[in-house]
Amino acid sequence: MPRRLRIHVPGGIYHVTLRGNHKQPIFFEDGDRSLLNIIVTRALANHGARLHAYCWMTNHLHLFMQAGTQPISRPMHDIAAEFARAQQIKLATTGHFFERRYHATLVDADRYMLELLRYVHRNPVTAGMASCPAAYAWSSHHEYSGARSCDWVTTGFALRMFATERTNAIAAYLAFVNTQVDDPWEPAQAMVSGKAVLGDDDFIARVTGVRTQAKQRQSLDELIEEACQRFGIAADALISPIRDSYAAKVRGWIACRARQRGIAPLAAVARKLGRTEGALRFAIRAHPEEME
Repeated sequence: MPRRLRIHVPGGIYHVTLRGNHKQPIFFEDGDRSLLNIIVTRALANHGARLHAYCWMTNHLHLFMQAGTQPISRPMHDIAAEFARAQQIKLATTGHFFERRYHATLVDADRYMLELLRYVHRNPVTAGMASCPAAYAWSSHHEYSGARSCDWVTTGFALRMFATERTNAIAAYLAFVNTQVDDPWEPAQAMVSGKAVLGDDDFIARVTGVRTQAKQRQSLDELIEEACQRFGIAADALISPIRDSYAAKVRGWIACRARQRGIAPLAAVARKLGRTEGALRFAIRAHPEEME
């Protein structure tokens, strides 16, 4: 079976997962995760990579890693090899410790950074291992919330996408990450399907040099313009803080179409329209028949 395509983009951001062989546990006591922290810190420093987020689950790892000048295969090889050797010595076992190679998806950070951050930090909640991200000790949620600090996790880049002032950014992050999302999440589907790149056609063309022959995907700005023309409403009314039931219905239509057409995730639509994701979900559910 051929290896999956691996694309090296200096400065590129990747969602990396690594699973135990046959999905078996890879941690047996808290000290194992502490050892992994040390190994990851060393690998990042040796290869000039950054880690924007992580979550150490029972039988797999999530890493939100940014490559330096070297491919992420370098730090990932060191992490997997050193941790596997340490565990095999302790367990007095041989054979494969991890299941195949790691899986990495190059991610369009502008489009998916915050959704990916929430997905990684809510993994223990989704798995039923914790009631909320704060209740799980082995993720970088605590660095983002300000409850803990370590120099091998880079939080500033993502937090600045919430707000320029750190206190406000942390508050916005906490509201975002504590919101449960029931909609299917494209990056999660990308992991299952084995996609090497996650982004729109332009992003894929930039990183692979291959431009699809398919019709150019509509942008979110173009979708909003379409909605304004279709429903006879000004764009300013859609982002106005003034409560208006008709504008809310149009925002619901935009959010629904953005998801259906693969234009943008709900989080991106919410930021564009100055609304919460919860407000847009309510608008979608209350979407009247005449708006179709």
